[in-house]
Amino acid sequence: MSRRTHAVSVHEAASEAPTLARLAQLARESADRLAAVEQLIPPALRACVRPGPIEGTTWCLLVDGNAAAAKLRQMIPALQRQLGSRGWQVTSIRLRVGRG
Repeated sequence: MSRRTHAVSVHEAASEAPTLARLAQLARESADRLAAVEQLIPPALRACVRPGPIEGTTWCLLVDGNAAAAKLRQMIPALQRQLGSRGWQVTSIRLRVGRG
């Protein structure tokens, strides 16, 4: 087995490793989903929300703090409708609270 002696970009590594390519694709899709619903999230909360993992039809949002999560939890139906109108089938949105 030969080892590389030079650095490679993430894109190069992803193109050579199918698992990494899939992870990179899911990370892009999660960021795209957040961009699609961002206007529904109050400006004061936007900095507290980051895109999280996608598992089938379940999407996870990473939220800083319980207070922000409580407010965001009330918005989940509207977020799901917006995602559905953009062609994503999201049957569940989980919130994972961190930092905060």
